[in-house]
Amino acid sequence: MVIHYTAMKSAERARDWLCDGASGVSAHYVISETGCLWQLVDEEMRAWHAGAGRWGGIVDMNSRSIGIELANDGAEPFSEPQMDALERLLSGILERWRIAPERVIGHSDMALGRKIDPGPRFDWRRLARRGLSIWPEPRQPGDFFADAARFGYAADPDLREALLQAFRDRFRPGAAGPCGPADAALMADLAARWPAADQPTS
Repeated sequence: MVIHYTAMKSAERARDWLCDGASGVSAHYVISETGCLWQLVDEEMRAWHAGAGRWGGIVDMNSRSIGIELANDGAEPFSEPQMDALERLLSGILERWRIAPERVIGHSDMALGRKIDPGPRFDWRRLARRGLSIWPEPRQPGDFFADAARFGYAADPDLREALLQAFRDRFRPGAAGPCGPADAALMADLAARWPAADQPTS
């Protein structure tokens, strides 16, 4: 399950673009700011929403995930009606497909250095409180980047800065500066409690 934002002027324009064969992109669902939900692709079918990237050992994310686009530019809060609609949708998908909450990730998690959505304004903690995602608690810090690879992030040394930013946007919004003990303490918990089921192949 991959959460995105549209970065377009309106939900309708995003919906129409995702339905246009010339765009080369698609998604299973789009949710507007008012909570209007459009299903564009059957859940059983592949949608071209993820692009290049990986999570754990999965490198073809389009074939292994359902993509949900939220109408937002990344700078604004996600509206209450939109989050309500997302929660209802996620609850049904997780139950239908027996997807664990830790398998709900952001586009930025699996496309390090290439994508930043859904960004630091997205309320991951809210989803975790409802059992629709996860939230770590600090534990004894370990090696941040080794633990990140166990959790599912790409282990490419060239992507370490992007990895830290993606992690912070999701779990420590507003944090800045070099990777520190607070980052490592949360990542240690993620790796210990929710290691990726498909470990990296390289």
